[in-house]
Amino acid sequence: MGSIIRKTSHMKKNLISSKTPEDREVEIKQADLNHLEETLSKEELELVTLQAQLHSFQNLYFRMVGAKYVKLDELNAQIAERLARLKPKDKEAQKQAEEARRQAEESTKTAEDIKKTKPIKDFESNERIKRLYRRLALLVHPDMTTDPREKERRHHIMTEVNRAYEEGDEECLLKILEEWQNNPDSVKGDGPGAELVRTIRKIAQVKRRLSEIEKEMNKLKQSELYQLKIEVEKAKKAGKNLLKQMVDQIDKQIIEAKHQLNRIK
Repeated sequence: MGSIIRKTSHMKKNLISSKTPEDREVEIKQADLNHLEETLSKEELELVTLQAQLHSFQNLYFRMVGAKYVKLDELNAQIAERLARLKPKDKEAQKQAEEARRQAEESTKTAEDIKKTKPIKDFESNERIKRLYRRLALLVHPDMTTDPREKERRHHIMTEVNRAYEEGDEECLLKILEEWQNNPDSVKGDGPGAELVRTIRKIAQVKRRLSEIEKEMNKLKQSELYQLKIEVEKAKKAGKNLLKQMVDQIDKQIIEAKHQLNRIK
């Protein structure tokens, strides 16, 4: 029994010593890449989650508050136009009327565009669908390949993955995963030299994407929409409905604008 163990140990040593410098370097770089890929999948998940949350909040905001602004902007445009008609030689009054009408038309167009889209329910996620997203991100992320055509193909797949995640469509995510795993093109294999170059390039791509994600996250968190979302969430914890308060305030402005419009003859 002891001789068998010694032979096995000796065999392992021979296998280890038979590795070329390229083989060992590939292993080191592959370990680095694996760690970066795990990090990338987590960061992509955080980014797409924040995007989905902001998309959902924006939709809610426009449907609650934006619809009120459409009415208010239309009333303000009518007020400015009536004042302009009373002062046909007043260039400033004419300019204000034009700007008010332009604002009203812009608000109306935004409202019409929102009506054309299907209502978005509040974004919800769970650990199961998050794990599924991360698994797919590890497999199909465009920055996991160096081939231009394959990168483009993966980009389209990843777009569909992001859409399905935002909509909470677990069935679609599972279908994408099954199709990917059954694709014979997903099985690759080359020599250590080419693999080393490919791995180094993948590492560079993943690092570049991580940097892009950081910038995108910072940009989103600095946006007015994100700041408003945070304020709404803080107010909710304090038992207040900030959006409802905004709607009530605009309703008062609408009433005042109607009175002002009626006073202008």
